Amino acid sequence: MDIRSFQIEDVGEVVALWNEVATIYHYKPLTEAEFLSTFIQHQYYDSGCVLVAYNEDELIGFAAGSVGDDLPLGEVAGYITCAWVKKDADQQLYHRFVDKLEQRFKTLGKTQAEVLFFNPVKLVWNIPTALEHEHNNAPGISQDVPLYQCLIERGYIDRATQCGMYLKLGHFTIPEDIAAKEQKAAEKGYRVQYFDPEKHEHLEELLTALGNPQWQQEITDAAARHIPFVAAVHGDRCVGFAGPIVRQPNGRAYFTGIGVHPEHEGHGLGSVLFFHMVEAFQSNACDYVSLFTGSNNPAIRIYEKAGFQVVKQFSILRKEQLI
Repeated sequence: MDIRSFQIEDVGEVVALWNEVATIYHYKPLTEAEFLSTFIQHQYYDSGCVLVAYNEDELIGFAAGSVGDDLPLGEVAGYITCAWVKKDADQQLYHRFVDKLEQRFKTLGKTQAEVLFFNPVKLVWNIPTALEHEHNNAPGISQDVPLYQCLIERGYIDRATQCGMYLKLGHFTIPEDIAAKEQKAAEKGYRVQYFDPEKHEHLEELLTALGNPQWQQEITDAAARHIPFVAAVHGDRCVGFAGPIVRQPNGRAYFTGIGVHPEHEGHGLGSVLFFHMVEAFQSNACDYVSLFTGSNNPAIRIYEKAGFQVVKQFSILRKEQLI
């Protein structure tokens, strides 16, 4: 058996393996072009972290990781993305793949390994209860994947669970208690409506206070390009946002987040914003919403109240000391 770095001539066999094995666990089937753009053609590609295994002339396994000093934890950690082995092959190959990835991380000066949603390689997965729909990122590794047990046996710690949640749109309505919460907020001078750059002020101040660079970039861009998003306003001051309201080509509703200015928390604005955002997605012809959140995040109750269901769970894993 030979394990080596991926070469472009491997692409056909690797894609065939992916579509045979990874799809069992609801990962989206890939074309050769999609495989290359996902695993090879990005700034964090490292040839020592994208591996294939051959038994004589037959490809029997594929594994991938990524590295980058500017990634979250990237100065000390490498990311493990995935590993797949043919079912009729020696399953100890999973350990050999992880050996190779860990050794590569160490060579690059890393002291730990992560399976984490900050991984720059985004693996698309199909909603198990609605296979025609998909989510754009796997925020960890599910426990039914063979690699999971391999990592546990090697001392990786299962640190947290991320819940993939799904709502099919078409019959969504805002519940009465959320409408009542919105009315109470209105009595204090708050309104929830689409952001209007001609009427609403201090968006930049809100985004600065929230301290999330991605939100700051995407919501500022949405305002400049007149892409709609839902806002909580007090007078003319924008004190919260949800969105933007974007329908992706596959029918999925895309949003970057929800935030309320710290000085205006405690009025139920977050949940009101969320429900109005989902209503806006439905009004803008989105077919479904998918998202993920921590299993211990109190917000999961809001999502479930809106009709979201947990359709898949992902574990976050770490090995703190590479030996």
